Amino acid sequence: MDLLSENDVPGAYPDSYYHATAHAEPDLPELEQNEQCDVCIIGGGYTGLSTALHLAQSGLDVILLEANRVGWGASGRNGGQLGSGQRVDQDQLETMFGVEKAQALWRLGEESKALVHKLIADHKIECGYHSGIMYVDHRRRFVESSRAYAEKLQNDYGYEQIRFIDKSELGEIMQTDAYHGGVLDSGAGHLHPLNFALGLARAARSAGARIFENSRVTAVENGPTPTVMTEKATVKANHLVYACNGYIGELEEAVSTRVLPINNYIIATEPMDAALAQSLIANNAAVADSRNVINYFRLSPDNRLLFGGGETYGYRFPSDIKSYVRRYMLRVYPQLEDVRIDYGWGGTLGITFNRLPHITQVEPNIMSASGYSGHGIGMATLCGKLLAEAINGSTRRFDLMESIPNAPFPGGTGLRQPLLVLAMLYYSLRDKI
Repeated sequence: MDLLSENDVPGAYPDSYYHATAHAEPDLPELEQNEQCDVCIIGGGYTGLSTALHLAQSGLDVILLEANRVGWGASGRNGGQLGSGQRVDQDQLETMFGVEKAQALWRLGEESKALVHKLIADHKIECGYHSGIMYVDHRRRFVESSRAYAEKLQNDYGYEQIRFIDKSELGEIMQTDAYHGGVLDSGAGHLHPLNFALGLARAARSAGARIFENSRVTAVENGPTPTVMTEKATVKANHLVYACNGYIGELEEAVSTRVLPINNYIIATEPMDAALAQSLIANNAAVADSRNVINYFRLSPDNRLLFGGGETYGYRFPSDIKSYVRRYMLRVYPQLEDVRIDYGWGGTLGITFNRLPHITQVEPNIMSASGYSGHGIGMATLCGKLLAEAINGSTRRFDLMESIPNAPFPGGTGLRQPLLVLAMLYYSLRDKI
């Protein structure tokens, strides 16, 4: 199944709230003649754009090829949450890798947030950043674990921006009976993901990177100067970067067998009365719950609820995304029964077996970063910087991330569809227990 065209019109952004409120940017040209450069990047999301920006700032000649539009994939469709640390909690990382390496991964995760803030400030990217994410427990038995984890980060990692929220306080913030407690991370936050991607593209172009849209890569020839082929032209480069995430397809098996594409869906309500909107999330934080197939939601600046949730067992989007996700929203906020849904859209992200990024050196001059597992705004942006550092000869931080073992999914790419069905059934059953 071709995920670049299966659910979307090639070359067109989806009809999402993000596209409707995106800052106008010029269409970029298609690659129509053969080119040469120092580094060719495949993929115009956060990873590719950050890599292009940092490499161009270092003086290298960079070409980025995007199959559709800049930020067209998960980078322009996601829930907009910029989380702390890694996708995996620190106690799990300590068990997996030991305390020293877990602390190093935590520092990289924190740097990823700082990098996003720096890029927003340095390049005047207007993407509506607001601080705060609440991680809330849909089962009462999870509450004490949330309290303990907040205390662990405070005591063992010196992270004072997280605190426990009991059910009483949570009830003052959110008018719902769906949750029993959780934590508030004021060092995390949320933003307009497509506007952030478009801002990165503008910054990369200003630094000298050449970006081509509607330039789908059809084949790659490895070698001392990899050759990247599109339908109309080729690019020869000294270095190649795969920044494709869930859309890598068959381009590079070493990556595609370790990064499983999954779909996710978001709706946006009509603008609500300010009092109603504030009653849903009084502190304007983003929210993510404790389900394995999570619900995640936040308010927009114009008082819409942006709500993501639901699982599907295939790669085709539901025929009616608005109705599909609405039922999950109503389980959290039944008082929104009569609120109109204005937008509904889907997207494809990449997950790994251990939910940690898959960063790898495929060949001496070919690298890849992907598989952020829903934690991509910060980590994809940082991984772009790490790729640029490695290409420029400083590999220490790249090596740290590459040392994370990422096993291939059983059956490789041939069993993606049945594996996805089994995985979603498993996680859905766990959420019901």
